[in-house]
This record gives sequence, structure tokens and C-alpha cells, in this order.
Amino acid sequence: MGRIRFYFALWAAKLSVVALKITRHNGTNFPGVVALRLCPDFLKYIQKPERIVGVTGTNGKTTATNMARDMLANMGVNALCNSTGSNIATGISTAFISGVGLSGKCRYDTAVLEIDERSAKNLFPYFAPDYLLVMNLSRDSIMRNGHPEYIRDFLTTYIPKSTKVILNADDLIASSVSPDNQRFFYGISRMEGDRTEVPNLISDLQICPRCSGKLKYEYIRYSNIGRAYCPDCGYTAPEYDGGASSVDLENMKFRYTLYQGVHSQGATTSDGPGAGEAVDSLEFPVMNASVFNIYNQVAEISLFHVMGYSLEEIRKAMDGVGITKSRLGTEQVGDKTVINFLCKEKNAYAASRVFERIHQIDGDKEILMYNSCIGDTHHWSENVCWMYDADFEFLADDRIKQIVVYGDRGLDLKFRMLLAGVDESVITYVEKPEEGIDKLKLFPNDNIYILYGTDSFDLGMKTRRQVIDHIKACEGNDGTGKEDGR
Repeated sequence: MGRIRFYFALWAAKLSVVALKITRHNGTNFPGVVALRLCPDFLKYIQKPERIVGVTGTNGKTTATNMARDMLANMGVNALCNSTGSNIATGISTAFISGVGLSGKCRYDTAVLEIDERSAKNLFPYFAPDYLLVMNLSRDSIMRNGHPEYIRDFLTTYIPKSTKVILNADDLIASSVSPDNQRFFYGISRMEGDRTEVPNLISDLQICPRCSGKLKYEYIRYSNIGRAYCPDCGYTAPEYDGGASSVDLENMKFRYTLYQGVHSQGATTSDGPGAGEAVDSLEFPVMNASVFNIYNQVAEISLFHVMGYSLEEIRKAMDGVGITKSRLGTEQVGDKTVINFLCKEKNAYAASRVFERIHQIDGDKEILMYNSCIGDTHHWSENVCWMYDADFEFLADDRIKQIVVYGDRGLDLKFRMLLAGVDESVITYVEKPEEGIDKLKLFPNDNIYILYGTDSFDLGMKTRRQVIDHIKACEGNDGTGKEDGR
């Protein structure tokens, strides 16, 4: 009876795909919604690819999933992926539905799946990823995820014991996931500009998990990301099985090294925290100068190594692969630069990374801040405590000439920035997003940042196009300040 119900659900889901195309609706996870409504244990019966790669964690999942898919494509592997759907049960069901025919036979050998941390409970009873990359675990929406240590324990409970787990050793919360599994630890050795004191409002792990003493850092990048150790009991972060060193941002390159040895918790405080002798090493180009994205790249290299590929194969597969432009994109229009940045609302950690990156980049700039929980306003009100965990203090910068805020939380954002020391004359509130474009000063060599969240993703992409058109209209059809034909 269960299998008959499964086929009925599969055919209904397939029919819904046709209906969506005819009616020109997106509905990226709707087929999965249909399938699970008709057959709650649909994931138990649907045939899956032989090799399943999972990507989870608080931030960077989509970027890492798309990179893995594109790298596999460069290797000649056409992988099933849920990049066009959601990362919960309905979206993953939709991906599996797209990978099978009406008979239920799977057409793919490999799947790369972005997996929401909280969905582990609903997914892993039905399939076990062969490899699971845990990007990081940090503070997220308090109304949904609570504290990152809760998410760590949640993942540890539900990740299958057969899954090989790839973990960031520089994140003591993420690196303690699934201690009974086969684990591979990666990280980034000391970089120029590293600090020893936490520079951010959020530092989710300050107490030694072994003796409850206060942790210290050999070096730290942001929040609790760096080489932590306890001076009282000698506890330290896991040694690297593979990692980046000699990061050269001037020449945009680093060296990735694999180490021989066992996964250990030694008490070393050396500059090169490898677990043993170097067994292989290769230089890679830096894809993006943001430290957060360097971690994303090192995570991908580590994942593909664990999957059995050589460093040479991995570097070749990375050629031409980049960060999805919808997450981070730059376009030059005359002497103006338009930068779109995904800046998750309700996620102080992610927002802080964006604010800090804007602060680090040279030049005068304007910001359209359209990441104010727009999607929540239709049905509920999000707790605004995330704004007081985020490092808005990075925006108290004389080089930022204007910040435009919009949405029902726009004035909350303005108030938070005033508390952070941003001059009130710099902040402009608008009731409609298009009004923000008209407020742009468009001074010479202007850098215009468009910030949007997951709720306002479509608005962000639309605003980006409108800003580019506005610059061209103001300065000439080609954006150079000269009219065509002159």
C-alpha cells in the first residue's frame, strides 16, 4: 500500500511541475509539498543517487552547495542539486522528484544537497549523506534556532554514524559536531592582520568546554573564529587535517596543505596547526578577498579531498567557479561601482560579516539597506534583538556618505545605527524602495552597496537593475557621462 501511495504522490508531483510551467509560477518546492502531503514517507521510497553530498551550517550553505555543483560539472559530473528549491524536506523532495522518471528510476549518480540544520531530524531517517560539510555554527534567528550549541547537539543527534563529516577546526562549536563519526578538520593558519581579542559583539564560545576556564586565542578573525586554547587545562582547537596557509591577499593566492596524522586535540600553540607532517601541498588562487569566503573555498577543497579527488584535480575544477552573483555581485558603470550583497535579516552574525567587509573596502560609499524582515510583516513581527547583536558600529565611518533604510523595520534600523554612532544626517528613511534610488548622491567614484536579505531577495535584484539604469540615465546612456553619438 505504501509503494502504491508513493507512485500516486510521484505522478501528482510530476503533474504539478507541468501545471507550474503552464501557469508561469515559480513554486520551486511545490512539487515536494504535493508529494509529502499525499505520502508523508515519500522520501523513504523515492530512489536516490548512489553518492550524496550534504552541506549544512548557519551561513554559507548556498554558496558552498553551488560551488560544489559547479566543480563537479567541471569534472564532467552532472549532479542533482536543490539550488532552485528550499533546503528543507519539501525542497529536497522536489530535487529528488526532478531526478527520477515516471517509473521512479533515478537518472543521477551524485546529489549535492543544501540541508537546513533543523531539517536533519526529518531527512536523515530516510537517507544518509556519504559526506556532510558543516560550514559553521553561529547565532541565527533566536525565534527559530535559539543558540548555536543547541544546533550543534541537534546535528550530532541526527547525523548518521556512517556519514563522513568535514568540519571547520577554527570554529569550536562546529568542530565538536558528531564526535563518533569519521571527521576531517580544516582551517586557515595565521594571516596578516589577525588579532588576539574578539572585535565583535557576538562571541558565542568564551568558556573552555573541558574545564570551564576562559578561552584565549592565538589569533582570531571574527566572533569565535580562530585558534582558541585554554591556558588552564591545555585544551585547544582540533589540529588541521588540511588547511590554508601563506594567504597573500595582495597577490590573491594561498597554499593548501594536507597533513598526515590522526584527528587530535593536542595542546600546541604553533603557527602551523597541522596534525602531522605535510603530505601534499598546492597553491590556489583566492576567489574572493573576504575571510569568510576564503573559509568557504578552503571548505570546498577539503570536501573534495575527502571525496577522493587530488589537489590538482580540485584546483582545475575550481577554474571559472565563483560565488553566485545573486549573493555577491559587482558591476562597473562609468566611474560608479554597484555592489549587491546578500545580508541576511534576523542573522546578526551574517550581517556583521557584511558590515565589516564594507568597512574594510576603500573608497567613499552609499548603502541601500533593504534587509529589514520584509517577509515577516505580512503575518507576524520578528524580535529585533538581532540588530543589537550585529556590529552596526562598522558603519560609523566617515567614508559612508549615505545610508537609505526602508521597510517596517527601517526606523528600528535607523535607531540602532544612531546608537552605534552613525551620524543622523547620513541616514535617510524612505517608505517605498524606489524612493531610495532617487536619494542617491552619485558623487564621483561612488560605491553603491545594495543590501538585501532572504526575505527581500527579489527586491534586491530588482533594485540592482534599477540603480544601474538610474546611473546610466543620469550620466549618459552608457554610464560614462557622455550621451550616445557625442
